[in-house]
Parts: sequence; structure tokens; C-alpha cells
Amino acid sequence: MNDTMELPPLGAPVLDERPWAVFSACREADPSLFFATTRDDERAALVVCSSCAVKDDCLDFALDTRERFGVWGGTTERDRKKLLRAS
Repeated sequence: MNDTMELPPLGAPVLDERPWAVFSACREADPSLFFATTRDDERAALVVCSSCAVKDDCLDFALDTRERFGVWGGTTERDRKKLLRAS
């Protein structure tokens, strides 16, 4: 008798939550760039976002989940706070 339980294969959580991420301009970038500690790094992250085909999806995700940290969808933490207050 086999005492092991077979589990279904795990899906990629990022793709389950954010299927658009496979098309993101940042998918091959160092993630630490998007959680910058300097203004220069923050600007570099925003440059990557500026050419992203799924920037709006990324921003929607960040606003929906109230993402507090990092650059998402071409916005900084401060930008998103302003957008949330205005809505």
C-alpha cells in the first residue's frame, strides 16, 4: 500500500494573480530596482515602466491591492497615495 498522497501540480502564483506580468518590461530586470532606495534608482525604474505594454494593468493591480512599496505601473509610492486619495 502506498502511503503517499498525490497533490496536483502547483501553478505559478504570479501568473495566477497577474497573468499580464509575462508581458511586462520589467520581467527580466533586477527586482530591487523597483524597490529603490535612491531617487536615481526610482527614476531608472520609471524609465523601464515608460515603455511597458502592461503598465496600466500593473497600476490597476497595485491600486487594487493597495501596494505600499516600490514602483508599480509607472508610479511611485507617493503617486499611488495621491491617486487613492483622489478616488
